[in-house]
Amino acid sequence: MLSHSRAQAWDLLSEWTQSDSLRRHMLAVEAAMRAYAGRAGLSPGDVELWGLTGLLHDLDYERFPDLETGHPRMAIAELTRLGYPDELIRGVASHADYLDVSRDSDMERALAAVDELSGFILACAYVRPQGIEGLTAKSVKKKLKQPSFAAAVNRDDITETAAALGVELDEHITFVIGALSVHADELGLRGAAGEGLSA
Repeated sequence: MLSHSRAQAWDLLSEWTQSDSLRRHMLAVEAAMRAYAGRAGLSPGDVELWGLTGLLHDLDYERFPDLETGHPRMAIAELTRLGYPDELIRGVASHADYLDVSRDSDMERALAAVDELSGFILACAYVRPQGIEGLTAKSVKKKLKQPSFAAAVNRDDITETAAALGVELDEHITFVIGALSVHADELGLRGAAGEGLSA
C-alpha cells in the first residue's frame, strides 16, 4: 500500500519542476500509466502506484538534466529518502536506457512505452487548431516520419517499447491518445494551436 498520496507527489513535483511543458509531460505520462493499469484490471492501489511512477519519472530532469551525472539519479535518491516504494523507484530507474536497469515488470515496460509517445502526442496536439480532438494514430504516425517535427523524440524507442509491451503500435497510439483526451483541459489540449512543446 502506498504511504504517499497523489497530492504529496504533486507537491514534490511542483517543488522540483517549474517548467509548464515538463509538468504537462509528467501529467500526460501519469494519465497514460493509470489508463494502462486500469485496462489491465489492476487493484486501485496498483493503479495509484503506476500513476505516481508516471507522474514522478522525470522529477529531477529540470534541475539535473545531464544524463551522465544527473537525471534520474537525483530523483532516485530523493524518492528513496522520502520512502517511496521500491517498485516506483525501480520504475523511474528503468525508464532511463543508459542506466541499464532491465524492465522486468509490466509497469516498467508500460512506463517506457508511454514516455516518449506521450510527449510526441502532446506535440502533435499542440500544433493542431482542434488540439487533440480527432487526432488519430494515422496522423501521429505521419508526423513520426517527419524527422524535423519534435526532433528530440526517439522514433525507434516508440516502436521498440510498444513491441516490448506486447501492444500493436496503432492500438498503442490510439489508446494513449484516448488516455490523454480525458485530461485535455488539464493538459491544455483543446485547440492550443501554436503552443509548442519540446518533447
